[in-house]
Amino acid sequence: HDTLLQGFLSASMQLHVATDSLPSDSPSKPPLSRILQLMGQVIEEGRNVVRGLRSSQDPSLDLEQAFSRIRQELSIEEEIDFRVIVGGQPQPLHPVLRDEVYRIGREALINAFRHSRAMKIEVEIEYGARHFRLLIRDNGRGIDPGVLRSGRDRHWGLAGMRERAEKAGARLIVRSRAAAGTEVELCVPSQIAFQCQFSDRWQRWLAKLYPRKAGTETTEAKKEGR
Repeated sequence: HDTLLQGFLSASMQLHVATDSLPSDSPSKPPLSRILQLMGQVIEEGRNVVRGLRSSQDPSLDLEQAFSRIRQELSIEEEIDFRVIVGGQPQPLHPVLRDEVYRIGREALINAFRHSRAMKIEVEIEYGARHFRLLIRDNGRGIDPGVLRSGRDRHWGLAGMRERAEKAGARLIVRSRAAAGTEVELCVPSQIAFQCQFSDRWQRWLAKLYPRKAGTETTEAKKEGR
């Protein structure tokens, strides 16, 4: 992630130099300035994601705390009733699945904070006997039904969330009605989600999906004697 951000930052700096060298009345300057602004937003989003992923990987910082930090990362100043609720007995998620859960939840929260115009946003994290469940709900303006059906959207990121959930073996459901808010629910079977229940069969399956990450986690576990 850091390497990708460094590449974007380097490209942004070079484009900035090129833009500054243009005459002030050059017709190319306005579109290049807009591209620079967009790149700046992408870089900032990337930094926030990396910070969040590092937080979610810190054993001293659980998902509840990681999600609670997102409002501060986004510099949301509006009076929004935001809370994170945990149900069941918390237990460690498999690191790879934990990252995917965080990314999906973060995307849903960004949507809620930036686009829903909600006055109340809740995150529910449930550690159940049969599944791990994440529910994010708001009382905002909702998502257009056409966007929900087609999956084509400009800023909601629904397609990416669904792809991540499917790849992780999870079930993602998005419920929304105009002026009635939105619910994003992610359910992961316990045998996939929880590290203590993670069998060799699922380890092999996960290694096929995330060969680099799974290999790294297995190596680290062996070093620690787990």
